[in-house]
Amino acid sequence: MPRPVTLFTGQWADLSLDELATQAKAMGYDGLELACWGDHFDVERALASPDYVHQRWNVLQAQGMGCHAIANHLVGQAVCDRIDERHRAILPPEVWGDGEPEGVRQRAAARMIDTARAARAFFDARPGAAAIDFPAVVTGFTGSSVWHAVYAFPPTTQAYLQQGFDDFARRWRPILDAFDAVDVNFALEVHPTEIAFDIASAQRALEAVDHHPRFGFNFDPSHFAYQGVDYVRFLRTFGERIFHVHMKDVWWGRGDGTVGVFGGHTEFGDARRHWDFRSVGRGDVRFQDIIVALNDIGYRGPLSVEWEDARMDRRHGAAEAAAYVRQLDFPPSAVAFEAAFERKS
Repeated sequence: MPRPVTLFTGQWADLSLDELATQAKAMGYDGLELACWGDHFDVERALASPDYVHQRWNVLQAQGMGCHAIANHLVGQAVCDRIDERHRAILPPEVWGDGEPEGVRQRAAARMIDTARAARAFFDARPGAAAIDFPAVVTGFTGSSVWHAVYAFPPTTQAYLQQGFDDFARRWRPILDAFDAVDVNFALEVHPTEIAFDIASAQRALEAVDHHPRFGFNFDPSHFAYQGVDYVRFLRTFGERIFHVHMKDVWWGRGDGTVGVFGGHTEFGDARRHWDFRSVGRGDVRFQDIIVALNDIGYRGPLSVEWEDARMDRRHGAAEAAAYVRQLDFPPSAVAFEAAFERKS
């Protein structure tokens, strides 16, 4: 059967879940990847009240929608980051607290543990008709204490960078153990500003947590392509660690030559930019190659559209993206090639 086509709700947090579920159904989606901001999924309410998780499912089921992942990128970002005033805008007030950096990091880690438990409560409440056999997944970010050193100047030693991976391991191992205790996977969206942002750093992050069984990846090609990273190779390298997939497009090699890969401190949508996110199917990502690789590695989970395009109306773009992804996907062959030519003896 085809993979579910879902919509990541993070860029739609200005809409209530009721409004978004209605719109997403009309746009052609099978379900939602629920973000833990806006009113889409509240971690603390999910832990405090069984009625809350049932109510979330009722909203989805009223539109015939499913859910296969909870997303908590914003809080996860603060676990390892060097905290500054920008984090206050993305964090719940109780996680930000007084803004003292180490306190923020510790409260963020505690909230990520709560997210695992809330996800377990939510997926345990899944109605029978929606109980498709996919593992429970939380997608998100980790942050990084060494992202600021990505250019390696002032001269940066491997020992200095290793401190960042050691810090990641120290902070995230207890979180991953909590995920393991409730049978939930954590899928890092490999992304600039995270501890893993390409294939090499993803391998190093896995090693740092001793290949913890609950640590895997939310594959999103848009964050690899403009860097020059082989995103299809990422799938084939980490096949068993692909816990979730974002369908998101990007183009690169554009602009007027005044802005490079680092973005030139410009806004998304600025015509000078070398790269920019595009609506799915309108950029340069080779999605056919991705579908083939997903079939080869045996990934049967959802294809979750993360819609971002500064130049396009989002409802138009998200509806177009749903149709594009649905047309693009295909099931793998169930027989060996040329088996049909064999004659029975």
